[in-house]
Amino acid sequence: MSKSVKRSRKGEPKVPLDENSPVIQAFRLYQSELDTRHDKHERLVKISRDITIDSKRTIFLLQRVAGSDSESQVLDEAAEKLEQIQKTKFVLIAEELQHEDPYRFIRAYSPGLQEYIEAVSFFNYIKSKKLVSLKAIQQDLIFPKNSDKGQPCDPENQAEKVQSQESNSTTSQSEQTGTIEVHVPPIEYMLGVADLTGELMRLAINSVGAGNLDIPFEVCDFLRKMQSGFQSFSYVSRDVKRKLQTLNQSLRKVETACYTLKVRGSEIPKHMLVDVLSSPFSDIHMYTDDQSMDE
Repeated sequence: MSKSVKRSRKGEPKVPLDENSPVIQAFRLYQSELDTRHDKHERLVKISRDITIDSKRTIFLLQRVAGSDSESQVLDEAAEKLEQIQKTKFVLIAEELQHEDPYRFIRAYSPGLQEYIEAVSFFNYIKSKKLVSLKAIQQDLIFPKNSDKGQPCDPENQAEKVQSQESNSTTSQSEQTGTIEVHVPPIEYMLGVADLTGELMRLAINSVGAGNLDIPFEVCDFLRKMQSGFQSFSYVSRDVKRKLQTLNQSLRKVETACYTLKVRGSEIPKHMLVDVLSSPFSDIHMYTDDQSMDE
């Protein structure tokens, strides 16, 4: 009798793989590409987590402005922290995204990018009472490739670099003097700015405790303008719709706080106003809870 053919678990004979087969080589190549992509995705997720942590710390620092006697010192420290985030974190993302589709890995670093936009917009509001633009945020996330890597790119110097690149015919020189960037999609900018409303609401309440009764009214006007701007858009995405609801809730809280200060401000001592506004039985919480039940 001839020897029986060794069979696999499913009863099929084992066939040795030909490593030189074009099909096997193609799948080995696909495996390598997928592993490289997954590794890059994981690195971006880790960097995004670090950006989120550092951005939250910057926001907590900026909230100290309400009760601080030295606003300029807090702003200088916050500006230094934001610059460090750009130099040490976002430049790594920019390096990872070289020669890549910027939208392929956007989900990997989107949480960190939105938190950073929230911190920058909060810093810009405290400093100038204005909303930071998408162009300004994008410009801060452009970095040179050369030895000065990690420094935000100056547009005037960048224009000179581009002209010098056009005058040179070699590709290597163009690559050495080029730039890398972290692309900021408009939708990510909108989501980051939408998160600003919660921090502005906290700033308004904390300012009352510090004795500054003008900030809640300034914040209220600013939030109304933001609400008008967001409502001018049609249905963009589910995330924008969800954050718009949070914006409306924050605005209602600030409006109720302003109403309480205007109507009952003379009846309540200033050192007790923040306790009244923060109490779960205050008009702010009762009003917002009723509104949320109606919705």
